[in-house]
Amino acid sequence: MKPFDHAFEQTLRLEGGYSNDSVDRGGKTNWGITEATLKDAYIRGLVGTRDVSALNREEARLIYKADYWDPLRLDSVLSPTIAAEIFDTAVNMGRQAAVKIVQESLNYLGESLKVDGIMGIKTLGAINKWTTRDERALFVCLNGFQFRRYVEIVGNNATQQRFARGWTKRIQRYKEA
Repeated sequence: MKPFDHAFEQTLRLEGGYSNDSVDRGGKTNWGITEATLKDAYIRGLVGTRDVSALNREEARLIYKADYWDPLRLDSVLSPTIAAEIFDTAVNMGRQAAVKIVQESLNYLGESLKVDGIMGIKTLGAINKWTTRDERALFVCLNGFQFRRYVEIVGNNATQQRFARGWTKRIQRYKEA
């Protein structure tokens, strides 16, 4: 199985189907795709529906590849496990937040990257350095900084507390998936 296909399957197991939770900052979602993301994909001609509740699995796959995997240049990441982890974090938190988590993790491990949320050549090089040097250490750091971000979200907006348990479990379940 190709790295993207593997990451897509794991993330879809965690995202589930249609949701319309008034407290969810993403609003209406389906397969983890928000209405705003779907609208943009529809305008670009990527999908044929503007109704998030009607979004099908294959359309979600196209959006994930075009809007998350490719812009993050995850085909350039040597480790499918690390690429999948970055992808899942981007789907859950947004691309820029995911890259900042990567950069913070790498800096914690001793790199010296600008934490700008841009998946540039230096960030990709550092990811690949650590995937060959100590993939497990990088993976644990990615999860740790992701958890820290969840804590910040809840600290900044008490209404998000209701998602804390699921977010915390997501970190571990993703690896198990």
